Amino acid sequence: MKIFYVALVIALCPLMLTGQEIRPTKEEMPEKDKNYSPYVDQHFPTEIFWGDTHLHTSYSTDAGMAGNTVGPEDAYRFAMGHTITTSTGQKARLKRPLDFLVVADHAENLGLAPFLNEGDPTVLATEQGKKWYDMMQAGNGYDAFIEWVAMMNDGEDLIDNPDMQRTAWEQIIGFAEQYNNPGVFTTIHGFEWTSAPNGNNLHRNVLFRDGADRVKQVVPMSLYDSEDPEDLWEYMKNYEEKTGGRALAIPHNGNLSNGMMFMLETMDGQPFDANYAKMRARYEPVLEVTQPKGTGEAHPLLSPDDEFADFEIIDKGNLSGREPKTPEMIRTEYARRALMDGLVLENKLGANPFKFGMVGSTDAHGGLASTSEENWWGKANIVEPSPERFEDVLIKSPVSEDLDIKAIDLGASGLAAAWARENTREAIWDAFRRREVYGTTGSRIKVRVFAGWDFKEGEEHLPNFAEEGYKRGVPMGGDLKAASSGKAPTFLIRALRDPDGANLDRIQVVKGFVENGEAKEKIYNVALSDGRKVKSNGKADPVGNTVDVKNATWTNSIGEPLLTAFWKDPDFDPGQRAFYYIRVIEIPRPRWTAYDTKFYGVKMPSETKMTVQDRAYTSPIWYTPE
Repeated sequence: MKIFYVALVIALCPLMLTGQEIRPTKEEMPEKDKNYSPYVDQHFPTEIFWGDTHLHTSYSTDAGMAGNTVGPEDAYRFAMGHTITTSTGQKARLKRPLDFLVVADHAENLGLAPFLNEGDPTVLATEQGKKWYDMMQAGNGYDAFIEWVAMMNDGEDLIDNPDMQRTAWEQIIGFAEQYNNPGVFTTIHGFEWTSAPNGNNLHRNVLFRDGADRVKQVVPMSLYDSEDPEDLWEYMKNYEEKTGGRALAIPHNGNLSNGMMFMLETMDGQPFDANYAKMRARYEPVLEVTQPKGTGEAHPLLSPDDEFADFEIIDKGNLSGREPKTPEMIRTEYARRALMDGLVLENKLGANPFKFGMVGSTDAHGGLASTSEENWWGKANIVEPSPERFEDVLIKSPVSEDLDIKAIDLGASGLAAAWARENTREAIWDAFRRREVYGTTGSRIKVRVFAGWDFKEGEEHLPNFAEEGYKRGVPMGGDLKAASSGKAPTFLIRALRDPDGANLDRIQVVKGFVENGEAKEKIYNVALSDGRKVKSNGKADPVGNTVDVKNATWTNSIGEPLLTAFWKDPDFDPGQRAFYYIRVIEIPRPRWTAYDTKFYGVKMPSETKMTVQDRAYTSPIWYTPE
């Protein structure tokens, strides 16, 4: 044996002495073998991050004047998982921290409440400021809040204090910078533009990609500047040109707009043109489809064949409670119909004004970004947990009690999920811009979808599911280009339940398309739990219900923790524009009203909803013919 090794060493000596390598050089190796680690050159999004893009603190005048004492600092601490004291003196903590947060305080009289509480002389120098200060000192802050809201809805600014706005804005920026911790917790600078012509909700949240150095160069735009969304887009355009930064806006759910959110003409009553469509699509790439004041995905009047369309809907009137809802208004309030109208408009204009992804957020006015049914801290401090809150009114109509929005009308919603490679301000914002985001009505359902032309059945189970999805298709928010001859789009879909939540009932594909110039929709059940099958009418039997309302309990003895699907559109027409989004639905659980009933021993009104099936809505994937 020794002789063999000696001979081998002698044979290799010339190579060793000359430095010549036995293995091929990196340049001689096949491309796929250059890095042993397959992840060195992997650049697609690999992580899901959970957040809230719509949280109000005491710096929002309506919140602060109504008694909210939670400022931006405690709002961030709560979102990060710390225990804080709420405005009603209770201790509150999340089950799990969020990954990112946007404190989006109202631009209108930004900081007025803290300034009034501090007795700021510049505010007290105004007649209205002194009046509201005296009311708050006398314990009548809620009445001052109601008066301010009415004036704001009418576009009246009786404070008009630019120095206050600038000071408050810089303080809010400072808190965001203090708590931004890349890789751990991300803060995104933002504000809410609260346009409400005639009391109709056209609100948008503006999110900046940038740090304090750029964001400080502007102050938030308010409805006192303009109530026209086109002027908001111009504001963002000017910001980008001035600072070199980036901005986008997220419209609220449209159900309180009385038909204005997705109306088919401009504020001036002019028909859309291509420039309008392009500006809206550029600056409003995402819609807030669900929040406590209603889920705005679909409506039974618009989608009578959708058995899940009637979910946490509030459709009594507009935001101010001044004008009741009519069926005609519903036509231009809901996301699915707007997505369908966008396809028709694109045929006419060459651009789609309603090409938006979908997220959820809380719009909480108590500084607490909570969405769990058993730990829901309400839409505002005036409806925080108490034995009486089921009787409370959030928005009091000046016209009729029938238009009041009550606490029991509200849902514990929602969350925004972003697919990104890292938890940083830039990466999260970029996910929103490319629409690789989705929304849930409160739980953390993990959803991923890819569409392409040559996916095969079974590939939804691949261990490198995402890698193949990006390589051969497009993710949520993406665009499928013209079809290859004779092919129909294929989809790979995965949905995983919230680790601390309910099992899944089903996965559905919601399709919108244009046929003979008319927008249509169809819903496909593509994955069902518990071995259920799709019936000949396309429907499926209910998953069942384990909820014990009296004890506010339930079990995961039905449903599935993971559902996957391969789906090929059986009705595809390559000449029709179309979009596809995924809706994932959980099994029933107790609603927050059931938890309140159990905890406080109260009796809810007989018509109160006591169970809920939380769900996720992905951003669509669009197909455009050649």
